[in-house]
Amino acid sequence: MKLTLKSLRDNRPDFLKAGYRLPEFDYETAAETTRRSPVWIHFGAGNIFRAFQANVVQNLLNRGVMTAGLIAAEGYDYEIIEKMYRPHDNLSILATLKADNTVEKTVVGSILEALVLDRADASQYGRLLEIFEAPSLQMASFTITEKGYALTDPSGKPLPGAAADYEKGPQAADSYLGKVVSLLYHRYEKGALPIAMVSMDNCSHNGDKLRAAVTAFADAWCERGLADAGFAGYVRDPKKVSYPWSMIDKITPRPDAKVEALLRADGIGELEAAVTSKNTYVAPFVNAEECEYLVIEDHFPNGRPPLEQGGVIFTDRETVDKVEKMKVCTCLNPLHTALAIFGCLLGYERISEEMQNPLLKKLVERIGYQEGLPVVVDPGILDPKEFIDTVVNLRIPNPFMPDTPQRIATDTSQKLPIRFGETVKAYGRRPDLSVRDLKLIPLVYAGWLRYLMALDDAGHPFSPSSDPLLPQVTPYVEGYALSGEEKDLSRLDPLLSNETVFGVDLIKVGMADLVKSYFAQLSAGPGAVAATLEKYV
Repeated sequence: MKLTLKSLRDNRPDFLKAGYRLPEFDYETAAETTRRSPVWIHFGAGNIFRAFQANVVQNLLNRGVMTAGLIAAEGYDYEIIEKMYRPHDNLSILATLKADNTVEKTVVGSILEALVLDRADASQYGRLLEIFEAPSLQMASFTITEKGYALTDPSGKPLPGAAADYEKGPQAADSYLGKVVSLLYHRYEKGALPIAMVSMDNCSHNGDKLRAAVTAFADAWCERGLADAGFAGYVRDPKKVSYPWSMIDKITPRPDAKVEALLRADGIGELEAAVTSKNTYVAPFVNAEECEYLVIEDHFPNGRPPLEQGGVIFTDRETVDKVEKMKVCTCLNPLHTALAIFGCLLGYERISEEMQNPLLKKLVERIGYQEGLPVVVDPGILDPKEFIDTVVNLRIPNPFMPDTPQRIATDTSQKLPIRFGETVKAYGRRPDLSVRDLKLIPLVYAGWLRYLMALDDAGHPFSPSSDPLLPQVTPYVEGYALSGEEKDLSRLDPLLSNETVFGVDLIKVGMADLVKSYFAQLSAGPGAVAATLEKYV
């Protein structure tokens, strides 16, 4: 058996006998409907899209609730489409790894068209233009990571790609978002048709980040006379273009070799993974946890697919904000980041294995229940305590989820201000709470400083995960050794006062001294990380 449309048709009984859920809709009819009347295009053809949104749409296609499928577009790493989508007819296998040691296997076939956002490819780009001029198109969604929306560097200076595109205009823009906004300009030229631009990335107020990027390009082009003057108003008119906020939550680690072996044992061949020239690891399958949440602000000027019938929650912006803060600032993401930092220092290779360490388990429980939960606003549609209960008792400890501290430690400098800084701010605003009551969030901050030394708890060097601020922040810890000798910790002050990194000025809020004390203890010598956790957790 192979993961192709022909093999699915020829070997359907064998797939079913091996326990696979298969597409049940009329593929040819759905593909033609999608091509003729596109409804939903998604930018960012990675794992979470294939594991979550594509599976939701497949279930709705199977039930006849939807008649058009998904269109995937990739604007960063074209090889994802070329090396993985096309050889498998846009099919993928979703391996849902459950905590009870069972695996649910689904062949997902709802992605009925896959394109590269490459202006140099006339056919592909021409098709994207066709899609964006279609009156039927209701939304363009995105999972391009938080840094995908950035147009400026930390100093506020436009990044080279954005700066160049501001001068090129919509006919020649070549950056990822520049090309997306060019497509939106084409939709404007074809009648200023309405559309929802929906960021589904795991970041705070994601819709605003997308809106800021779109309007920056529109303003630059209109100011330079490179676009019709009305375009800037079009992208700001909520009756024409909306930017709903959303909260997404589903853990989709890098495809795991054990899962590949399981699928091969079922008789499925040609499952080889590939590493692209941009170092993206892609495979014909995705392994993911069972739990999933997608909450979206219900603002779609051209209508929307009935995704609520597939488990997606639609609500107002205020509720999305509460849910997002609940997850990102308290109930999941901070716990993940704490485990990532200390997992790297202590030599763990699986997040689930860390939860077998009583100290690390207690660390995240206290950060979630004791330090975070008091400042969570209940969103009403999801219970915060029950959410944490699921995270610490079911999701993170799931031994069949091959997630790594090293993956989660990626871009930590971008995560700290939201995942911990918002809680610190909330304590500062509350008259009944004090920032000085926070003991373990400062320990995580100090753990990150210790992590920047790139030495594990045994004193062995390791390579920190990629992070755009590493060149700027690592110099602050250079020169510190793993020794009990007294350190001049004042050299850390400029970093600790950096609100961009921590979300607050740790010196002003009175937390810097505690962070420095923890850092001194964490770096007192080999074994000091474990000893410090034992002492304070």
